[in-house]
Amino acid sequence: MIVNFVLMKLKSRRKLWLQVHLWLGLTLGLLLSIYGITGSILVFHAEIDECLHPHMLTVKPPEHAEYRPLAEIFAVGKQAMPPAAKHTFSTYPRNSEATFKLNFTVPSADSVERWLVAVDPYTARVTGKQLQGRSDNWLPNTFIGLMFELHYALLIPSEEISAAIVGISAALLIISTLTGLIVWWPLTGKWRQALVFKAGAGKARFNYDLHKTSGFYTLLVMLPVLFSGIYMVLPHNVVPVLEVFSPVTYRYWFQSTSPAPNAPTIGMDEAVAMALKQYPTGRPHWIYGAPNPSQTYTVCQDGVDAPGSILQRRCTVIDRYSGKILDLDDPSLPTATAGEVFTHWQWPLHSGQAFGMTGRILVFITGLACPVLFITGVIRWLQKRRGRQLLSK
Repeated sequence: MIVNFVLMKLKSRRKLWLQVHLWLGLTLGLLLSIYGITGSILVFHAEIDECLHPHMLTVKPPEHAEYRPLAEIFAVGKQAMPPAAKHTFSTYPRNSEATFKLNFTVPSADSVERWLVAVDPYTARVTGKQLQGRSDNWLPNTFIGLMFELHYALLIPSEEISAAIVGISAALLIISTLTGLIVWWPLTGKWRQALVFKAGAGKARFNYDLHKTSGFYTLLVMLPVLFSGIYMVLPHNVVPVLEVFSPVTYRYWFQSTSPAPNAPTIGMDEAVAMALKQYPTGRPHWIYGAPNPSQTYTVCQDGVDAPGSILQRRCTVIDRYSGKILDLDDPSLPTATAGEVFTHWQWPLHSGQAFGMTGRILVFITGLACPVLFITGVIRWLQKRRGRQLLSK
């Protein structure tokens, strides 16, 4: 008797959570589909970009050749742009057949242009230039640029508005995911039925099983990807919350301190050399420039050999004037707090890089499951609504 009463109470509460899950899914499902599809593409954005622009972004490595000095590569890229161009970012070749990718901004009378210059690392020869977008045009010029803008900003021109919409919608989608788990949970203990497709069932049951299994089997990837997305677009809001539990150092908040007006600065190549001195086994990946006086250099490296640490990615923040290391984003340091370790995991989890190719494939599949969840959820809602209408006649 008591068991039946408890079961009835749980079923009654589940109906409430079902309504929450339903309306969150219907109102935010399209956004989830956009995040999922674009996210799946971006997991392999470097490979896709190279396939779309092979002559610009790939090279044939000569035998026994070495990379030209970074200073020379950066100088060649700078020479390919107008004098007013600012070097904002660089991507180190991901393998022996990839080019250096140097990002520049070029101010004009009414807008700011974003350019990519590709340089052969073995010959320091420019292999191509690409206008990626303009500040007065909301639509990027390239396919991968479009995917990034859709994924992180939904093509909304205002950075503040886009960050708020993306961050809040991701938070609500976390609630939708958790309520989906509550609705899925088999109260009667029929776990096998909850985890597999029903054999020989009709179309309606197949749609239902596809919805519930897609949601369940992607749950453990979906939740950290959604949360890390919130962290990446709304760090100023997330970090203070994390600091309630543990101190957090956010590397993008550091600033360079000029000792005097027009003080000389170190070059981006020198910043990379300093980071390599700190982590000799690491391969540079992203190199953040310092186009504005107060900005810092940040060099992120992969493959850092750190015993006892799963992640092999480290980022070094460097003052552009003194060359002083301002921060090490390194979870293996004895001074690293729980909050810093937690934030260090966010980008690797979001991209799947945390677990190599296996992680990337899991994030890719989870992204593709998003439109499946939305479409099957809408179909399920329409089926039930049609059933209620037939009963009321």
